[in-house]
Amino acid sequence: MIELSNIIKSFNGNLVLKDINLHIQKNKIYAILGPSGSGKSTLLRCINLLEIADSGNMRLCDVNIDFKSKIKKYDILKIRKHTGMVFQNYNLFANKTALQNITQSLISVHKYKKQQAYEIGMYYLSLVGLKDKANFYPNALSGGQQQRIGIARALAFNPDIILLDEPTSALDPELVDEVLNTIKLIKDKTMILVTHELHFAQKIADMIIFMSDGEIIEVSTPNNFFNSPKTIRAQQFLSKFNNYTDYII
Repeated sequence: MIELSNIIKSFNGNLVLKDINLHIQKNKIYAILGPSGSGKSTLLRCINLLEIADSGNMRLCDVNIDFKSKIKKYDILKIRKHTGMVFQNYNLFANKTALQNITQSLISVHKYKKQQAYEIGMYYLSLVGLKDKANFYPNALSGGQQQRIGIARALAFNPDIILLDEPTSALDPELVDEVLNTIKLIKDKTMILVTHELHFAQKIADMIIFMSDGEIIEVSTPNNFFNSPKTIRAQQFLSKFNNYTDYII
């Protein structure tokens, strides 16, 4: 589904991704864990071409990207048609209703007819439990509701891959569960999830990707990662959580 080879990314001379190599299999859920500043979100944004890597190669579905070459707008559009993105700060249009936030890209980017887009939008609002909020604007919704709208928007055009960048980090603790429960609804998709919710990652992920200081340190099953991490860095990361024993399977 996704092949990343020798991906390097820097910002103002600061190396953020260091020779990333990764293989993502179809219909699997990958959780990316690691300390703040380890490059997790940057990696996700490079996959969706919201950030352009300095060098390396990416194959995503039927699209091949050589980051040393000029990235064509056509290739960016193809990547975006394969991927749905859920952002940590929702990224909803403040001047559009919940339903309009979902249908906007269906109509303008994917060229759906308005009626078809409306039907799809209402279906996904129902899926995330917000059909009754279709005509509400974002400022009238809680953070958890806004994020569920963001998830519905990402699902609406039926992408092959869902990318979720810390989808609960901007939420009050009491709102986290409603978003995590919504994410459980999309387990039939290929999903890459950047999260600090370790317990959730353990339960939902097929594979854990552990990053630190711009590198992928460890890739393993949740059982192996949480019970017997192979690297000292992963052991140190897990030991900093006071409730680490709660995560043991």
